[in-house]
Amino acid sequence: MSKSSAVGQVIRCRAAVAWEAGKPLVIEEVEVAPPQTNEVRLKILYTSLCHTDVYFWEAKGQKPLFPRIYGHEAGGIVESVGEGVTDLKAGDHVLPVFTGECKDCAHCKSEESNMCDLLRINTDRGVMLSDGKSRFSIKGKPIYHFVGTSTFSEYTVVHVGCLAKINPLAPLDKVCVLSCGISTGLGATLNVAKPKKGSTVAVFGLGAVGLAAAEGARISGASRIIGVDLNSSRFEEAKKFGVTEFVNPKDHKKPVQEVIAELTNGGVDRSVECTGNVEAMISAFECVHDGWGVAVLVGVPHKEAVFKTHPVNFLNERTLKGTFFGNYKPRTDIPSVVEKYMNNELELEKFITHKVPFSEINKAFDYMLKGEGLRCIIHMEE
Repeated sequence: MSKSSAVGQVIRCRAAVAWEAGKPLVIEEVEVAPPQTNEVRLKILYTSLCHTDVYFWEAKGQKPLFPRIYGHEAGGIVESVGEGVTDLKAGDHVLPVFTGECKDCAHCKSEESNMCDLLRINTDRGVMLSDGKSRFSIKGKPIYHFVGTSTFSEYTVVHVGCLAKINPLAPLDKVCVLSCGISTGLGATLNVAKPKKGSTVAVFGLGAVGLAAAEGARISGASRIIGVDLNSSRFEEAKKFGVTEFVNPKDHKKPVQEVIAELTNGGVDRSVECTGNVEAMISAFECVHDGWGVAVLVGVPHKEAVFKTHPVNFLNERTLKGTFFGNYKPRTDIPSVVEKYMNNELELEKFITHKVPFSEINKAFDYMLKGEGLRCIIHMEE
């Protein structure tokens, strides 16, 4: 059956299936069921690998769920829509997002929150919400979904609330990186830290998310952007994202927050923490200036982590904030982030360091495990 006439029918296509933890993905023919109520079936054109995929694929320290189709940073085109879907149609260009926006819950109705009650990220769930079943199968045996997106497949089924409809002129092989990590870092700076023009900003962790936070500081007109990382080889790359100075905590005897305070006459105006290491979180908070300093936590710590600081740090008018997905509401806000790229305000090309065809998806995992590069784009069409 030609895929163009597949509305309401099962589509057979290629997907990269993880059969067990930490083992290379296998390209298999899978059946993708038609979308049900409030669901959309889309053709994925480009996907990229994010650290979250690797973390759950390794399945260290969380409930393993296999066989599974990973992938959540992607760009695609709507193939068909299920019952009740009114704001998307076949042919629309979309970015699937690991969290969602139902538009009805208290969070969605609040201007301050993007943490939708219905569609907030759930890493344990491997099925669709409407009927508790998977839309993927191989010879009738179900294959589990991942964070509601499962983009390592030529076709996938996603809840309508997890799809941002974007400008059809935007190149999907570039803007696909906005569906997760880049928006997370960018929004942490632009929406939460909100540095004023001419201010000083420290960024802890110079991976893709940290560099996106630095990019946000560059766009905001920060006068100094201090990059903090244990890997000094990352500094050269970081200059492209506006980082002006580099501090490696290993090069100093005193705590890094003291080093930064000395460099900045009492502390930075804003800091953004993108490592998930609790010591770095404490440093990021304690390195901001009293009276007006704001620190924003982005990195996800391990379950037992505890944040300790002296309450006087707060009494001296420092602010500590957290953020989830850069405080962007997926459907409402992500289209405008794509426009920032289209208007040449935001640069994305520099985040993309590798490209591989879908058949070589395991290479993307190798690059990430070795810490090489930032984002690897996987193109589905061979």
